[in-house]
Amino acid sequence: MAGLLSLGARAMFANQAALQTIGQNIANANTPGYSRQSVVLTTSPGQYTGAGFFGKGVDVQTVVRSHNEFLTKEAATAKSAAMADSTRAEQLSRMEKVFPPGTDGLGYAASQFLNAMVDVTSRPSDPSARQVALGRANELAVRFSNAGSQLTDLQAGVVSDLKANVTTVNQLAKQIANVNDQIASTRGSGHTPNDLLDQREQLISKLGEYVAVTTLAADDDTVGVFIGGGQRLVLGNQASTLQVAADAYDPQRAVLSLNEGGLNRPLDESVLTGGSMTALLGFQNHDLQDAKNMLGQLAAAIGTRVNDQNALGLDLSNPPGKGAPIFNVAPPRVMPAASNQRNPDGSFVSGAQASIVNASQLQASSYKLTSSAPGTYQLTRLSDGLVRTVADGDTLDGFKLSFSPAAPAVGESFLIEPVGAAAQEMRRVLDNPAGIAAASPLTASTSVNNTGTLTVDSIYAVNSSFDATKVPITLEFGDPDPANAANLQYTLTLADGSVLSGVWSSGQAIGNQPAAGVNLGFEMRTNGVPRKGDKVSLDPTTYTATNNGNAKAFLNIQSDGFVGRRLQPDGSLGPGSTINDTYASAMSEVGARVQSANYLSGVSTSVASDSEASRSGQAGVNLDEEASRLMQFQQSYQAAAKVLQTAQTLFDELMRIAAR
Repeated sequence: MAGLLSLGARAMFANQAALQTIGQNIANANTPGYSRQSVVLTTSPGQYTGAGFFGKGVDVQTVVRSHNEFLTKEAATAKSAAMADSTRAEQLSRMEKVFPPGTDGLGYAASQFLNAMVDVTSRPSDPSARQVALGRANELAVRFSNAGSQLTDLQAGVVSDLKANVTTVNQLAKQIANVNDQIASTRGSGHTPNDLLDQREQLISKLGEYVAVTTLAADDDTVGVFIGGGQRLVLGNQASTLQVAADAYDPQRAVLSLNEGGLNRPLDESVLTGGSMTALLGFQNHDLQDAKNMLGQLAAAIGTRVNDQNALGLDLSNPPGKGAPIFNVAPPRVMPAASNQRNPDGSFVSGAQASIVNASQLQASSYKLTSSAPGTYQLTRLSDGLVRTVADGDTLDGFKLSFSPAAPAVGESFLIEPVGAAAQEMRRVLDNPAGIAAASPLTASTSVNNTGTLTVDSIYAVNSSFDATKVPITLEFGDPDPANAANLQYTLTLADGSVLSGVWSSGQAIGNQPAAGVNLGFEMRTNGVPRKGDKVSLDPTTYTATNNGNAKAFLNIQSDGFVGRRLQPDGSLGPGSTINDTYASAMSEVGARVQSANYLSGVSTSVASDSEASRSGQAGVNLDEEASRLMQFQQSYQAAAKVLQTAQTLFDELMRIAAR
């Protein structure tokens, strides 16, 4: 009877354990990270008797969880990549709003300002036309400034998000270390702490949403968690902490560092391969900086070109003077590395400065200046990685370098942003409508004795080569050009008696032909055809209120490709882009990045979903399967109870027989 009672009791306990485990699975069917558990049953060793071996029932060996290490790591890695892609797509979508198309765009505002100069051309002395032009100038400056401020706000948002993410990561790291400690304390029991293992995997998976991690199992069943190509975040029951620090060059930007043993170890963005923090750093260091440079390049080019043209004309002051700047153009930013040598008072021993020389050659890029040997300096254009050797006083890409108070020492570096702040700091600085220099410094008049049909269409100064002391100038046409009879030779007799010669052709401006030896800094455009002996007198402008020569020059700015010109290897200057083309190119660049990021986000999200489905397909709870197993073990439990009932009946019958 004892054997039968033992068999029934063992069977009931085993089936009760199975039912309890099934109930646990059903209860946690929707719990994130839960792995399905099952009871491992083994047959108890049989007892030998003279009649053979009689079984002693069933034993509950342990409770195991359904788990696949490979699928778990794949799901965590895919989730980390998906989080990085979605974060970058979200940030780029916000940045895209800074580059609106149509009437809200910067290109339209620039066109409106330059079109307003048409009215000034028609009515150069009309204060209302000049006031409208200044209003359009202010609107253009405000749009640039607002766009730059929006990018600055995005940068502040990135830093704020990084700090919030770091706080969460540090909390998760501490929790993983704590769970490691609990798991290690169960070692030696012969059984696995399934719920703790699930909790640790869930924490590691959550951590991967912020930064990609790798794990390494230890002999004591703990797991080491590493980031950034092997930097220790969690080891055993000890957790390091991440920190957000200011960039070595720009305090507005952020970098990540790992605090380990009281030492901060910077984490380079290139070694971080997934998670939202990696995406935020990449967006800050590349996408956002590129956007600042694209806007700044356009702002600096427009502002400088307009200011230069205004300075070449005459305003309505009495006496007439050179036009004042219309826009503020921010100077280049030069930021020394925090590790550069300092004086006892905290100032830097060495220094580098940059100044704009030719705004039309400024590129949408930042630069890094380094010194690898005494007196040797390399300048890296970060947009394309071009490295050039430079010296004090060199001019390249439209800006000039100078070293003061001392040249950089070996190992020191500087970050140079020629146009990084140009958009945000752009503003209108001319408030007096009379300050618009609509008048040309030159007035052209044809001789009444001319026999040809030549008339003067426009005349204005185009560069700093114009010298008022060489005026008045007499232009006289001569014989046909031997190379082309349709063209005429001409001579320019300057006020000092010197004579310059050139060849006139239809559509060719006179006065600014450096290749032909005529470099007087002005352009006179004509209509009609001159004849031999025809003359044109070029005199200083006397009545500025009725002269619109320089206002006409403003109209040419819109169609001139003066933005982003590059010096070619042969020394020639490559063509640039117009204002509208430059802005359209910037919009296209940002739009392409947004489209690419959205596509990658969709793909990686789908991959992460499939990976999680594969993991949960093996480790997750299937309620239909659990219901079937519930019925199975319920029947087994009832059968085991029947064995006990039978044994009890037999025992009672035996006791009655023995009592007679």
